[in-house]
Amino acid sequence: MRRTANLTRIAVGVASLALAATACGGTSSDSNSSNSSESGGDKGLAIAYDVGGKGDQSFNDAAFAGLEKAQKEFGYKTADVEPTDNETDADKQQRLESLAKQGYNPVIGIGFAYGPALEKAAVKFPKTTFGIVDSVVEGKNVASLVFAEQESSYLAGVAAAKATKTNTVGFIGGVDVPLIHKFEAGYTQGVKDTKPGVKVLSQYLTQTAAEGGFSSPDKGKAAAEGQIEKKADVLYAAAGLSGQGVIEAASAAGVWAIGVDSDQYKQEALAKYKDKILTSALKDVGGSVYTLSKSVHDGKPLTGTQTFDLKVNGVGLADSNPKMAEIAGLTAAVEKAKAAIIDGSIKVKTS
Repeated sequence: MRRTANLTRIAVGVASLALAATACGGTSSDSNSSNSSESGGDKGLAIAYDVGGKGDQSFNDAAFAGLEKAQKEFGYKTADVEPTDNETDADKQQRLESLAKQGYNPVIGIGFAYGPALEKAAVKFPKTTFGIVDSVVEGKNVASLVFAEQESSYLAGVAAAKATKTNTVGFIGGVDVPLIHKFEAGYTQGVKDTKPGVKVLSQYLTQTAAEGGFSSPDKGKAAAEGQIEKKADVLYAAAGLSGQGVIEAASAAGVWAIGVDSDQYKQEALAKYKDKILTSALKDVGGSVYTLSKSVHDGKPLTGTQTFDLKVNGVGLADSNPKMAEIAGLTAAVEKAKAAIIDGSIKVKTS
């Protein structure tokens, strides 16, 4: 039976974090660790990136935005560390323990893949607060930062149903895992609830992250081109860095793309495609990173499961592209659906 700490819901504001262009801090290399060497956290926040690393214009970059905000506000040293190819749980554990040994506090694993490694590292460094995004890990000094991705994806589905002219839309998931199933389930439900006759094409790029599902724009582009050939004119990708390939393909074909995690319409690296980025399903990873960091800085570290949903603006739908307002009924339909999810009259599926 899982022990779960008191649920804390924190309003952090999805749109408040702008992505940065420069790095704060460096990487860690010291792999030895023990309880006696733990410094008690005299440095600031450290994050360890998920597959794809910094520069994905999505999930990892959202986490970096939270780190940058904390660094600027608290004026302390930070570190952000890249993953390596084909790494093991032991590699991840060594990375987390090295950061804790150096005195960083909190230390946050960005992505569910850090679960087993973080659970072990947290036991070895009980004075350090650890955080993990997208997974629940038990531990007295662990904060699990989880999101209602299905809710923002539902809103993306509403937008897609309103925007489609072919009555065919697409979903492309990076890896076939339960987390990404939440994105697909919410999106499909949003489409069907809004316009039942619309067909949803669904595809996963790989079965495991090691195969590059979250880090291969070429795979995303190929999948998108296949769905476009089948008449899909709105494509939603929950695929990390691979989503850039989906956006590129959509732009080339003159159809809509829906971004994920960050407001991809605003990303400089995607500027040449932005006219075809209809919206993005937002997930305030940066806000969760900042919130945990602030709690440690204030001497009241959060632990247990921290849930970020529509009620606290932890997820949402971007409205940066002015073309959204030109599509009849889209904005009103999204706002109506958002209100219904918040008041409980719409129950969004997670699978």
